[in-house]
Amino acid sequence: MTLGVDVVARGPNGEFDVLDVAEGWDDSAGFESWRWEVWGSDVVRSLGARYLPLLNGDWMEVPTEELPLFLEEVALLRTHLDMIAGVIGLHPSWIEGRLNNIEAATPRAQRLGARILIR
Repeated sequence: MTLGVDVVARGPNGEFDVLDVAEGWDDSAGFESWRWEVWGSDVVRSLGARYLPLLNGDWMEVPTEELPLFLEEVALLRTHLDMIAGVIGLHPSWIEGRLNNIEAATPRAQRLGARILIR
């Protein structure tokens, strides 16, 4: 199993309308094990991340109005990428690729007044 990042709109009854992944983009946010090994890891939490560590327990949803804060978290992790990768034992490019996918979906969600969902 893999984690996927989606742009979603909430319907009037709370249901999700998952929008298609834009052509040429990848929706991978990592392997299922990344919930605890990467995004929910102690090193990511120690940096003050609050959104991606939620994946350790379940899926993670970021409302439209919080997307700027979410992008700040992605930038924070990118700044500390080598340190995170060293502690976790992964090549930095693996994590960077998933951050790129997450970051690429976020402006689309902002333009559409939608949300980011990683599940």
